[in-house]
Amino acid sequence: MEARHLRYALALAEHGHFGRAAHALGIAQPPLSKQIADLEREAGARLFDRTRQGVFPTAAGEAFLSRARRALEEMAAATVDAGRAARGETGRLRLGFIASALLDPLPDVLGRFGHERPDVRLELHEMASGRSVAALLAGELDVAITLGSPRGAGAEHLVSVPVGHDHLIAVVSSAHPYAGQASVSANQLRRQPLIVAPGEDEPAVAAGLRTLLGEDAAALDGATVARDVHTIIGLAACGVGVGLGPSRMLAAPRPGIWFCEVTPRTALPDLVLSFADRHRSPVLDAFLDTVRSNCPDVGAALDRRFGGVR
Repeated sequence: MEARHLRYALALAEHGHFGRAAHALGIAQPPLSKQIADLEREAGARLFDRTRQGVFPTAAGEAFLSRARRALEEMAAATVDAGRAARGETGRLRLGFIASALLDPLPDVLGRFGHERPDVRLELHEMASGRSVAALLAGELDVAITLGSPRGAGAEHLVSVPVGHDHLIAVVSSAHPYAGQASVSANQLRRQPLIVAPGEDEPAVAAGLRTLLGEDAAALDGATVARDVHTIIGLAACGVGVGLGPSRMLAAPRPGIWFCEVTPRTALPDLVLSFADRHRSPVLDAFLDTVRSNCPDVGAALDRRFGGVR
């Protein structure tokens, strides 16, 4: 039994006449009569009464037509659903990210992606870079945004492109003596209580701070350790000390704080987007399309790697 048999039966029930039904279907009447007869043999029941007044469904026919109508509707819906899934309009995207990515570029990217793909289920996980790389390699994430390029066994199999560049800046309370200054020096920072991110989570940043302040910097050894950039800013606003973090903190101004450049300028690892090419899916491709629309440099890097994402 094929879908066309169901359509033939529904057309015959609608028009009540073999000739009119055949005309509506765009076929000759004899083939339609034969197909309906074949359908009745397969169903094991007479589906239509043929009378002088017209052709009418039997009780068995009514039951058959009810199911046939739903079956055709389900088949049409299945085709629509398959097309939407192939275009990345439905499904799931699992994204791991560090907190500073919520300052830039994730707000614009996630906002646009959610607007364009409202039926995609987003699973968002804030985690340290090392953890998100491990989850990506294990197939537990579809894409990750980390500080610095992925490292460790298997990282060479990931596709990675920079999505942001950072350098170190300081943030202080507006009541702090450094408030109003355009910059602070390493010597000034050594004399202040500091607020930093956990070194074990982002070792490259910790190494950069050691280089800036010196291996024997007592201020760094006694620094307050904050969970993420948002906590660094909050503690600085409370007057706990001088917060040190990425320049993307400038995207999070709030009353009662002041940002200063740090001299000498200290580059931080790039913010990097990574995914496993072998796990590419239509939803991931749609997300990458959104990223390339918001971050032209990412699009150029992906084009160099793939000649286009799609």
